[in-house]
Amino acid sequence: MSEWKRLVRFGGPIVIIGFGSIGQGVLPLILRHIDAPREAITIIAPDDTGRGIADAEGIRFLQTALTPETARAVLEPLLAGQNGFIVNMSVNVSSLDLIRLAQEWGALYIDTCIEPWEGGYTDTSKTASQRSNYALREEALALQAQFPGGKTAVMAHGANPGLVSHFVKRALLTVAADTGVAVSAPSSRAEWAQLARTLGIKGIHIAERDTQTTVTPKVRGEFWNTWSIDGFVGEGMQPAELGWGTHEKGLPEDGFRHGFGCDAAIYLGRPGASTRVRTWTPMEGPFHGFLITHNEAISIADYLTVRDGDAVVYRPTVHYAYHPCDAAVLSLHELSGKEWSEQPVYRLLNEQLTEGRDELGVLLFGHAKNAYWYGSHLSVAEARELAPYQNATGLQVTAAVLGGMVWAINNPDAGLMEADELPHEDILAVAAPYLGPVVGEYTDWTPLQGREKLFPEDVDHDDPWQFRNVRVR
Repeated sequence: MSEWKRLVRFGGPIVIIGFGSIGQGVLPLILRHIDAPREAITIIAPDDTGRGIADAEGIRFLQTALTPETARAVLEPLLAGQNGFIVNMSVNVSSLDLIRLAQEWGALYIDTCIEPWEGGYTDTSKTASQRSNYALREEALALQAQFPGGKTAVMAHGANPGLVSHFVKRALLTVAADTGVAVSAPSSRAEWAQLARTLGIKGIHIAERDTQTTVTPKVRGEFWNTWSIDGFVGEGMQPAELGWGTHEKGLPEDGFRHGFGCDAAIYLGRPGASTRVRTWTPMEGPFHGFLITHNEAISIADYLTVRDGDAVVYRPTVHYAYHPCDAAVLSLHELSGKEWSEQPVYRLLNEQLTEGRDELGVLLFGHAKNAYWYGSHLSVAEARELAPYQNATGLQVTAAVLGGMVWAINNPDAGLMEADELPHEDILAVAAPYLGPVVGEYTDWTPLQGREKLFPEDVDHDDPWQFRNVRVR
C-alpha cells in the first residue's frame, strides 16, 4: 500500500482492540495513511473472526477476551511506557477503563462510542437512567476533568457519534451564508452555540437511511445488519434518548430528566428500537426512523447550549433518526416481537451486499430556509472501490476513525476530547476522500407534511418541529 499518501508518522505500538466489521475496515486505512511498521501493530479480539485478514496483511493477532480482570495483564506488556496508541473498536469492553490505562501508560486513545463492560446496556438492576448513554457520557466528562492536558483520547469518534458533529458545523456555516447571516468561522464552543441560536435552529436530526441489500431474504431466527450487531442490539435496547431543546413545550408523557449532570437530554421509558420518529433525507425523502440512543444526540445538544448565568436560554433538540437496512428492520421487528430475546444467530452483511447506499447526514431545521440536510451519499459499490473489507456503513465509520487518529498523533497532549471539541475541517480533510458524494440540500418538508389524511391527529400546527409532531405515535 506504499502508493497511498502517508498523512502522519507514528513510532509507538498500535493496539487494535476488537476486529469485527469496523476493526477490519480501519486496518487498511491505518496501513495506507499512518507511517508505522507492521510489526508494531497488534490486533486483540475475543474470537478468530478476521484472523485471515490479519494474516494476509502481516499483522500479529492475539485471540483473547478483555475483561475487567484481564485487561491490564493483556495490554500492559504491549503498551506500558511505549508511547502507544489504543484503537478501541470493541464491544463489551469499558472505554473508560481503557482510557484510564492509556493515561497511565502515556498512550493515545480513540473509540467509536463510550462502551460499558458486557451487560452494561441491559443490566436491569440499574435504573433506565443509569444504563443510558447520558450516564456513560457524564462518567466520561468526569474522567475528562481528571486529565487536563493528558495524552489525547478521542472519545466517541466514528461516523455517529463523531463525523456528524463535523457535518453540523459545516451545515451551520452554510445556512448562515445562505440566509445572509454574516459570521466568521466560530473559534469557541460559545460562538458555535450562539451561531445556532442566531440562525434559529430548533433541532437537528442525525438522519440516516441505509438501503444496502442482498439477493437472499433474511432468515427467521437470525439478526442481519451491515455493521456490528452486538453494538446495534445493545444500543437498541437502551432507553431512547434525545437532547432536549428549549423550544419544546413540555416533556413527552413517557419522558424523564436524569436529575444529574449537564441536563442537556431526556430519556423515554421505552427502548430506542421500539420508538420511531419522522425525518427526511435527500434521496429517500420522508421516512420513519428509529430513535436509537447515541452519544452525539447528547453532546451536540450540550455543545450548542447558550446560558445566561445558570439559566439555559437556548438549546436545540437533537436525536438520531435511523432507518437501517431492510433486513435489519425485519430483525428488529422479530427481536421486539420476542420481547427482546435476542436471535441465536448474528449475520454481518458485507460480501453478500449487492447494491444500495448509506445516506448519512444531519438535518438542521427551524431556520429561515426551513431545513437543510448535509452528509454522505456513499454506495456499497463506491466503498468497495475505495478500500478493502468495507461496505458503505463501515467506511463512513472507519474514515472518521482515521481522521481522529491523525489528529491525535498531531496533537498528542490535548487530554480527553469529544468530537464536538475537535476542529471540524481537520477531520473532514482526512475523511472526505472515503465518504463518496458529500452533499447539502434544502427542503420544505416538515413533520406535518401529508398528515391527517386518514384520521385526525393531536398535532401542534403552530410549530411543526415540536418533538410531539416528529415522534410517530
